[in-house]
Amino acid sequence: MLLIDPQKCNACKLCEHNCPFEAIKIVDDQPEVDDSCTLCGSCINVCTRGALSIKRRIVSARELAQYRGVMVIAECELRDGVLQPKKVVYELLSKGRQLADKLREELVAVAMGDERMASLDTLCHHGADRVLRCIHPLLGEFSTDGFCTVLSTVITRLKPSIVLYGATPNGRELAPRVAARLRLGLTADCTGLDIDEQGQLVQTRPAFGGNIMASIIAPNSRPQTATVRPNVFTADYLDPDRPVQVQKQPVHLSKAAIRTRVVSEIRFPCEEIAKIEAARIIVSAGRGCCKEKDLKKAGLLAEKLGGAMACSRPLVEEGLMPHTCQVGQSGNTVCPDIYIAAGISGAVQHAVGMNSSKTIIAINEDPEAPIFRIADLGIVGDAGQILSALLDALHTPSPASDSGQSEAGRGVGIAD
Repeated sequence: MLLIDPQKCNACKLCEHNCPFEAIKIVDDQPEVDDSCTLCGSCINVCTRGALSIKRRIVSARELAQYRGVMVIAECELRDGVLQPKKVVYELLSKGRQLADKLREELVAVAMGDERMASLDTLCHHGADRVLRCIHPLLGEFSTDGFCTVLSTVITRLKPSIVLYGATPNGRELAPRVAARLRLGLTADCTGLDIDEQGQLVQTRPAFGGNIMASIIAPNSRPQTATVRPNVFTADYLDPDRPVQVQKQPVHLSKAAIRTRVVSEIRFPCEEIAKIEAARIIVSAGRGCCKEKDLKKAGLLAEKLGGAMACSRPLVEEGLMPHTCQVGQSGNTVCPDIYIAAGISGAVQHAVGMNSSKTIIAINEDPEAPIFRIADLGIVGDAGQILSALLDALHTPSPASDSGQSEAGRGVGIAD
């Protein structure tokens, strides 16, 4: 609740001009607040007379204890004529299993769709204690209103302590709507999740343009909700003998609750994104590979290794590679078996998109480059020459061979 001291207010209108939601107005020399106020505190920060303050409701430990368990939203996509869980769902279940075990609580998966939903048994094999099937004809296609209404009802009824969404286009649209409807906090694009000594969910995400990693907790709000980017966690939990418990959840939904409908669908080709996300080997080029011949070497190496080529942000900004190939905070998040970073410095904005790769091989002229801190193998040397040497090792002539290529091995070493 926003409190106003009329004795201190001088109607300067600083609060009115600085409110991002236009929730506060000066009427008859006194501030008035409407329902659009989010208690963000912007007005308090600019008030020079201390006339404004926020009184937040104190949540008792007894109320918080009513919320138990971890919930994963199992987003489904249409494949081969049936609705099946997306890959990110299995990644969330593996992490959710770890969180639930630390809390000694239940892990529940919630899947929404129509009668075409299938493969829900696999959710239990990947860690879920039980799966809730929310089936309704109006859930066959994603709609913000319909899915938000159903999910809000399930969360209110079940009272989970933690709710996790995949940071997919639909997940990024659904999560804040549910959070706003239920008045919950939400941490977006998390790259790390853990449970602290007090049983709070510690949500880690890049902040200030990726220059720092912020750890966020919500001690006075339940459920604690977060979205997680695909490929941040690995789907490494699998137990085929785990008991399968799939329950049908009653759904009450009418057309009147859905204000939009899909008229037509146009799919744009995203071959690069699909190829990068599925690749087991990625050769990624950075600023140190800006020369056309070096880019060709990186692409040829990726091809010979049966992988995909990616890049860091500088190459996209210079128009050398499309944005669909970018890895990093503002690009794709990948988790291949082998990630070869050629000429990439390893800034945190890039690292958050690939640091969960199983094996990272870094090539950079600067032995102090940040990429070596997360690399499993570091090669200090010119990226172009090293790529030529790798192609030679594969008996593949490198394009526009460098003079003195036979000396490519010189200056090569392992970074600490």
